[in-house]
Amino acid sequence: MNYFSSDFKLGILGGGQLGKMLLYETRKFDIYTLVLDPGDEAPCKIACNEFYKGDLLDFETVYNFGKKVNVLTIEIENVNVDALEKLEKEGVKVYPSAKTLRTIQNKGKQKLFYVDHNIPTAPFSRFAYTEEIETAINHGSLQFPFVWKSTQFGYDGQGVKIVKTYSDLEGLPNVECIAEEMIPFKNELAVIVARNVSGHVATYPVVEMEFHPEANQVEYVICPARIDKETAKKAQLIALKVSQAFNHTGLLAVEMFQTQNDEILVNEVAPRPHNSGHYSIEGSYTNQFEQHIRAILNLPLGKTDSKVGGIMVNLVGEEGYEGDVVYENMEEIMQMEGVTPHIYGKRKTRPFRKMGHVTIVNKDINEARKIAERVKNTIKVISK
Repeated sequence: MNYFSSDFKLGILGGGQLGKMLLYETRKFDIYTLVLDPGDEAPCKIACNEFYKGDLLDFETVYNFGKKVNVLTIEIENVNVDALEKLEKEGVKVYPSAKTLRTIQNKGKQKLFYVDHNIPTAPFSRFAYTEEIETAINHGSLQFPFVWKSTQFGYDGQGVKIVKTYSDLEGLPNVECIAEEMIPFKNELAVIVARNVSGHVATYPVVEMEFHPEANQVEYVICPARIDKETAKKAQLIALKVSQAFNHTGLLAVEMFQTQNDEILVNEVAPRPHNSGHYSIEGSYTNQFEQHIRAILNLPLGKTDSKVGGIMVNLVGEEGYEGDVVYENMEEIMQMEGVTPHIYGKRKTRPFRKMGHVTIVNKDINEARKIAERVKNTIKVISK
């Protein structure tokens, strides 16, 4: 099929920043795009060929949108899977598949998938409701500390809490959840695996992630990860095992823990372009967004090697500010060597909302990390 300057139509469910960055690549290739998103001010709105406003979890909305396109993909997991299954039966190509999404959407099912496929992951318990956790603690089947995770709709640090005492359970929503054993890890790592329709696979280098201690959001992504070659190889092999188990098409970001004993445990996955791959826009021969397009259209996969060391800094709304966004000290960071800001197009800021990111490239990853720290301490996302 001819995808370029043709009647072919690619649909994207979700119109946020990941979709916007996918559209950089579709515009480069002149691929016709349609986007569905519930928001009037979705970042994708200005860059796609056709924009539709609608609920991503509504069956009819997703189904009717999907009938307009030849290939349908996502930039967010929380979409109506029943509609995707019906579209697949009617011949629409959906990547990732409805089957893959149904497993990944629910963290409990996702964890059981790892157990069933002999993929190393942290020990956990499943609960139909949060209120059952206290009973499990009282009976000795669960011990403090642990990580509470809502099985559905968790995103960017939401739906996750470290529980050390009974008081930490107060105020948690009474929903289906898991309690995961706290892992004393050295590093949080990630590997992005690309797989095209024909089954050809490529992996990106292992990256290291540094998280904000309160918001549980990634603050820095460092590529390559500052780990030894043996650990890096182990992480990539486990990521490939996860990819093979899901038999996914497109990108699969595999987040992992490196334990104190250098074991690799899978935390969770995302079947789409991911925060851990943003460095690739400036740092890689083929960035993750172009690679996703190549994979779902069954084009040859691009080279995943890095051209240079890369670090990504997340730009999130400062605490205490809400309203029309102002990026303070933007000019100062743009004077720094190897610094490129990416602004997502969200006009309203609030505490910890993802508003953009900055990439820093440098031949010396340690120097890049120093510059990244300066960037983080200089630019502020505030409001008028």
